[in-house]
Amino acid sequence: MNNPGAPGALEAKNIHKAYFHSGSDLQILKGINLFLPAGSFTALVGPSGAGKSTLLHILGGLDRPTEGQVLVGGRNIYGMDDAALCALRANRIGFIFQFYYLLPEFTVLENVMLAAHIAGGRSSFETEKEAKELLRSVGMEKRASHFPSQLSGGEQQRAAVARALINRPEFLLCDEPTGNLDSVSGAEVTDLLKRINREKGTTLVLVTHNQELARVAEAVYSLRDGLLHATKAVHAPQTVAHR
Repeated sequence: MNNPGAPGALEAKNIHKAYFHSGSDLQILKGINLFLPAGSFTALVGPSGAGKSTLLHILGGLDRPTEGQVLVGGRNIYGMDDAALCALRANRIGFIFQFYYLLPEFTVLENVMLAAHIAGGRSSFETEKEAKELLRSVGMEKRASHFPSQLSGGEQQRAAVARALINRPEFLLCDEPTGNLDSVSGAEVTDLLKRINREKGTTLVLVTHNQELARVAEAVYSLRDGLLHATKAVHAPQTVAHR
């Protein structure tokens, strides 16, 4: 359902991003408009340096735009104070990155549980039970007591997926999640993300330079010269940026 105010829906309106560099503003994003219905699976592609990660970080509340709004459930997240924005990131948005960012001194199970402890609201017993179930669902239950250094790249990324899901996010934002993986491990992670989107109804956004990976998404947008161009669009309302 294409309802911008629905839980799980995300909309970017007139997003601009500029950095001050060498005495002038460097324009990275030049008026991005994008609507993501609840439960959708969208890929953002484009050349290196095009601003894909910058846009993803803005969508997820990690980096404020120079101009524009990001609406989550119809509410502009950049109208929130820092505490409310931090709570939104912790409780409603999951992040998966190219580099796994697992803490080396903690086991896989502890890494997954830590995200829930930071968000708060659940007992350690409940958190451990859910973390173990998530690890089982991503095929990592037998590695729960291992440390990140004892895992392959694919295993670390699956652990990172479980960590991203521990707070039951409405949105899962993925930045080159298979970029450090071989083709077999990459395919396994891709299948896992597709299953999460299908079974949990999580709104999923995937940044990638891999065209094969992008094809699994239901909608694909290319970011070039600071603007979005639809290459495989099924979302409404109109999503292509305008000058």
